Amino acid sequence: MISTSERTPLARAFFDRPVLEIAPDLLGRVLVRSTPHGPIELRLTEVEAYDGPNDPGSHAYRGRTDRNAVMFGPPGHAYVYFTYGMWHCLNLVCGPEGRAAGILLRAGEIVQGAELARAHRPTSRKDSDLAQGPARLATALSVGRDLNGSDACSGDGPFRVLTGTPPPPALIRTGPRTGVGGDGATHPWRYWIDGDPTVSPYRAHAPRKRAVKRTGPTP
Repeated sequence: MISTSERTPLARAFFDRPVLEIAPDLLGRVLVRSTPHGPIELRLTEVEAYDGPNDPGSHAYRGRTDRNAVMFGPPGHAYVYFTYGMWHCLNLVCGPEGRAAGILLRAGEIVQGAELARAHRPTSRKDSDLAQGPARLATALSVGRDLNGSDACSGDGPFRVLTGTPPPPALIRTGPRTGVGGDGATHPWRYWIDGDPTVSPYRAHAPRKRAVKRTGPTP
């Protein structure tokens, strides 16, 4: 459980900055997810930055759609999307309104409400992997598309972000984002706390293989 001095909510101004400035500054902060059964608190240990129109890896690179509309709104809101037909991912919108930048919350340590997180992820083998990866994080926090657009700075919504304790700069690492291909593959916009057991394994982008049409009998 975090101390009283770490429980000050971050103001909207924290998120109204360039995405590459905010992303490493989110490490060590605490995301509070309020649920009907009680709060779950997560210390952020890994994030990825997505820089809208300057970033081919961003959902907002080609402009506004119904899916990514929240990214074009005010900073400090949650952007939740559904991927691979089975998983949700949680992002925080940042930068000035209309800029469409966001930060994917990739991993974290459950510091309160672990019993609730375990109930959401009963297949987890240990507490360090409850939120080890963006899909696991969203599942552990019971995040779905119904929370898309939630204001994390209002103080009365399903999310809040507390000051927590940022790690020493010497422990912050940066590298390519997981699974991003094309022109955005080499951007070193993934940030994590070195040596933390909750950080997810890095995986490079793997292009999908096209099915080969066979002209003869199957061997």
